[in-house]
Amino acid sequence: GQCRQFPADGAKVLWRKPLQGGYAGPAVANGKVFVFDYQRGEGKLNNNPNSRAKFNGQERLLCLDAKTGEKLWEYQYAAPYEISYGSGPRCTPTVHDGRVYILGAEGHLACLDTETGSRIWAKELKKEYKTNSPTWGFCSHPLIDGDKVICGVGGEGSVLVAFHRKTGQELWKAVSAKEQGYCPPVIHTIGGTRQLIHWNAEKLTSLDPETGKVYWSESLAPHYAMSIM
Repeated sequence: GQCRQFPADGAKVLWRKPLQGGYAGPAVANGKVFVFDYQRGEGKLNNNPNSRAKFNGQERLLCLDAKTGEKLWEYQYAAPYEISYGSGPRCTPTVHDGRVYILGAEGHLACLDTETGSRIWAKELKKEYKTNSPTWGFCSHPLIDGDKVICGVGGEGSVLVAFHRKTGQELWKAVSAKEQGYCPPVIHTIGGTRQLIHWNAEKLTSLDPETGKVYWSESLAPHYAMSIM
């Protein structure tokens, strides 16, 4: 096929939109751009890998028109941070079937209507599962599988949790580890068996995506709990 190249004088800019802080990539679906950022308030940002910094602010999901950059809606909520490198959220929004799922750096999980931005359901994972945020915040974007949305959560017996994607009802929880790590869960068919694979701060684990039953587990403890890939 024809090789498409940028013009010699650069690509034409169609629109620009100022954003606040964050590490989350944009998601583009059905003519909309979903981008997740952080409006930092009181407190000093501390980009030190060995310490957490406390400050206040709001996490915000912006929905933009992909053609024009026009803001269609926004959803925001108070999100005090106590993490290292706290510029903003880490997880790319997950868009599926008229809903967008976001997971903030301090464990705020929400399901929103893609047309209006109205909240369908939400959870504060740290409170509900008695866990802490990792040093560098929650990083594992939610994974949709059938009617499940699977998240890296943390806590005793709940390193991974599957929620019903439409209601937020817990369907199963599984695995314990000292920290949940930073790796998003993935699903692959290996040896003829469909497996949910997740790497936490202590081990690599394979589970049945339907039930959370552990198939196998192998010790794989990275330095500083940095299970990232």
